[in-house]
Amino acid sequence: MRVYSAPALLALIISFVTLQASGQSGFSGSDFSKDFRPSDTVFRKAYVDRDEWREKPVRHRYVHGGFSGTETRFSFYFPPEKQYQGRFYQYITPTPDNETLSQEAATAESDKIGFAIESGAYFIETNGGGTSAMMSDPSITSFRANAATAEFSRVLARAIYGTGRPYGYAFGGSGGSLRTIGSIENTDGVWDGVVPYVMPTTMSLPNAMTSTLLAQRILSDKLAAINDVHEVGSNKTIDDVLTTTEQRSAYHELSHMGFPKGAWTEMGYGDIGAFAVIFPIIKMIDPGYFNDFWTKPGYEGYDQASSVKAAQVQMNTKILKLITADEAAARGLKYELFNGETRGLAANSWKSIMQQQGDEKLPVAVEVEQVPIAKTNAYDLIVHSGQAAGKELRIQRMENKVIILMAGDVEQKKMLRVGDELTLDNTKFLAAQYYHRHQMPGDDFDGWKQYRDKDGKTPYAQRPMLLGPLLVGATAGSQLTGKFKGKMIILQNMYDGGAYPWNAHWYRKRVEANMGDKADDHIRVWINDHANHGDYPYQLDPTNTVVYLGILQQALRDLSAWVEKGIDPPKSTSYVVSETQLIVPGEAKNRNGIQPVVQVKANGNIRAEINAGRTVKLEATIEVPANAGKVVSAEWNFGDQGKEFSQVPDLKKHYVDPTGKTVRVSITHTYKQPGIYFVTVRAASQREGNVTTPFTRIQNLGKARVVVK
Repeated sequence: MRVYSAPALLALIISFVTLQASGQSGFSGSDFSKDFRPSDTVFRKAYVDRDEWREKPVRHRYVHGGFSGTETRFSFYFPPEKQYQGRFYQYITPTPDNETLSQEAATAESDKIGFAIESGAYFIETNGGGTSAMMSDPSITSFRANAATAEFSRVLARAIYGTGRPYGYAFGGSGGSLRTIGSIENTDGVWDGVVPYVMPTTMSLPNAMTSTLLAQRILSDKLAAINDVHEVGSNKTIDDVLTTTEQRSAYHELSHMGFPKGAWTEMGYGDIGAFAVIFPIIKMIDPGYFNDFWTKPGYEGYDQASSVKAAQVQMNTKILKLITADEAAARGLKYELFNGETRGLAANSWKSIMQQQGDEKLPVAVEVEQVPIAKTNAYDLIVHSGQAAGKELRIQRMENKVIILMAGDVEQKKMLRVGDELTLDNTKFLAAQYYHRHQMPGDDFDGWKQYRDKDGKTPYAQRPMLLGPLLVGATAGSQLTGKFKGKMIILQNMYDGGAYPWNAHWYRKRVEANMGDKADDHIRVWINDHANHGDYPYQLDPTNTVVYLGILQQALRDLSAWVEKGIDPPKSTSYVVSETQLIVPGEAKNRNGIQPVVQVKANGNIRAEINAGRTVKLEATIEVPANAGKVVSAEWNFGDQGKEFSQVPDLKKHYVDPTGKTVRVSITHTYKQPGIYFVTVRAASQREGNVTTPFTRIQNLGKARVVVK
């Protein structure tokens, strides 16, 4: 990284002051060629096209610009001088997206700009180098565009504040975690630390998706029963609810891959999610697989007795009407992938790749003669006549006899006409559901050991390449080696069916292999309970999962203190690995990390059975790990009131100890109707015990089962 001489820095500061005095707009239009000498010459010419003070979400100086000759664009959000503490936080999206995403925060808690400024940092976001760079030079979108932006931000920060080199920290989730880890592994001196969260491994894609799709198909009518087994207070086992060998095999196969028990609650049949992006990549890179699967030994489709044969659908139909956006709105058809949700998050950034429609006159849906009984989006839509003959389109979903098309596929949509003959074909989707069995990696991936016999051999034919490392290399810029300079805090979640808890353990072992007994000086791994993949500001079922944004925010602040002041962050979460399942201790003092542990009991147990009209005594104990703050809120949900919670008032009255690290609350409740109810207590801790701040509130929940007869 370039060290700027005092004369050069002074010249830049004088230039800035002169621009302010003359009434010009700050950095806009300035020539930075003499003062910015990036290590990557592709980004040697930076420019600023907007420089202004803004009052929302908090007062800050907004600077927007880019690098000439590239598609890279950036936004900087500088705090007032009195609030600045010499650091920046840089958000790295899962895929290249837009440099202004964080201006659209849905809640105060999810406001990245406000959080950074309250933390004494300026905030950086980029468009990741632009989507076209993904094809021309993936290293630009992997880390180079973000690194050049970070370097240039320091030039402006020095000019604004007149201080030394700002400390720099990056964070990103899901695919963004790959880009975050790739960034610190492939650079030196750009970032001082990173917080990757909900991270994949080099074998997660497409295999975590394909194994999940297989289980969804085979277990679609058993998902509710499986979830009941996993819920607190169950008196059943998996063998009680899964009645066939194929069902049990599908369940255990996915579990052995690392799919956590908590993630089954969010599994639904028919929605392929981000696989809509990955599936075309498999077809492009390994097209021969889809023929081999049905025609050659060693593949499940070759077995005439396999259930996959009976699942095949190839239905012919015809377009009766092309439906544009205006007509879709009139019919009440929702076709937008985002539907108002914040973009660029861990669980939805894949939608940005597919959201380019390009023409309001293009059809967003087609009405057809007939559709299959199973109205999923797991079909190829193949056109057989007209201008689009031979083309394929992707399906978002089906409603009655209307097929809502996936955004994108612009050229194919332009050719569609009423009367065009179509085929809805799921044969390639079915083949893809088994792809992970034909992708055997090395011994450090325990999930695949189930496919080998005692001699290390597998009955499944293997493809000529491993697709996972190719996808990771394109995303991160290299493979995940565990070699980096600086500090890292990894956040992984126990209810995440997209990036398994085991993934963080896998990367931690790579770091330990490189750093030996010094690894703990550089890395922490915090495993968070009741948290899923999405870093959304809301949860679809708040009685089952919690928002983990506060955990992410505290990790960034702890990372800053670790780097700048040498203050060790709380210990890594304690866990044991049973095959590929992570098991954490039940008590906070043994679990470590920073998340409170909530234990709920009904009539003294995790399961209570009562008659209708009777009252049950409910009690919850909330404990905070060492050095992780105090409890600041607790809320009840009795399971018979929807998704709403009622706040426990005067929480300090319930402190078991004066530090507020342990809270015990109790209440009675009467259930009037027979049924099964899950009593939920959701709690939050905060490092300083601040009950008013929206930031760094660390959530968790606990449950008990009440069976009312």
